[in-house]
Amino acid sequence: MTEERSIKPLKKHRLPTRIWHWVNALCILVMVMSGLTIFNAHPRLYWGEYGANDDYAWAAVGSSQSTGYVRIGNRKIDTTGYIGNWRDSAGNIQTWAIPGWATIPSYYSLAEGRRWHFFFAWVFSIALTLFMIISLLNRHVQRDIHIKRAEWQPSHIWRDIKNHLRLRFHEPESTHIYNILQKFSYIAVIFVLLPLMVFTGLAMSPAMDANWPWLTDIFGGRQSARSIHFLGMFSLVLFFIFHMIALLLAGPIKQTWAMIAGGEREAVIK
Repeated sequence: MTEERSIKPLKKHRLPTRIWHWVNALCILVMVMSGLTIFNAHPRLYWGEYGANDDYAWAAVGSSQSTGYVRIGNRKIDTTGYIGNWRDSAGNIQTWAIPGWATIPSYYSLAEGRRWHFFFAWVFSIALTLFMIISLLNRHVQRDIHIKRAEWQPSHIWRDIKNHLRLRFHEPESTHIYNILQKFSYIAVIFVLLPLMVFTGLAMSPAMDANWPWLTDIFGGRQSARSIHFLGMFSLVLFFIFHMIALLLAGPIKQTWAMIAGGEREAVIK
């Protein structure tokens, strides 16, 4: 007897995923730019509990009226004209670490930068928590992100790497299914990197340091938490760049519209 099947259209991206995607994108953009404003107040990074001008910084931005540079360890990179020493829209030389076009606000104001950063940090944290809970309840994590046993095979991972190098991100018959590299990256970002940003941010707070000193101790001190927070931000920026490259190669209009309207995939129902 022939088995009858019907095709039922389903959304490629469910509503909670789409809402969180755009809220998260906005929050990260504002927090990166306002975080750079905060960094301008003291453009040096340390390991440990304390950090001041006379202490050794593992990374720093230096500036003067004639030069700008970024130093990482003992390696110094000349960034005159871009970082540390740059010209504003009026043509005047500025010696803040990060230029105004990359910060919120575009002028130096530590107080305003902190207000922008902390407000969106709370929005970001609440949205991330709700997304995690809803994704477990609606089985988005189990269905789309969970790595199956066969996908752990080195041959499977290597095949997916080779497909990416050929700019082939999905099999033609399964464009709605996340490949193994996507799963690895989404798990790393959603369940490791983003929570790490939240907790290192809390560890830098004097109030949290007073009430939860163990949180600061986990990261080896407030300055270590600040360094990890900055490295996490840099990792998010790299993820965004690779995400945009993949989007452009996979078809930006279709993929972006799918994240706005949901897109469609087919599910076979017996």
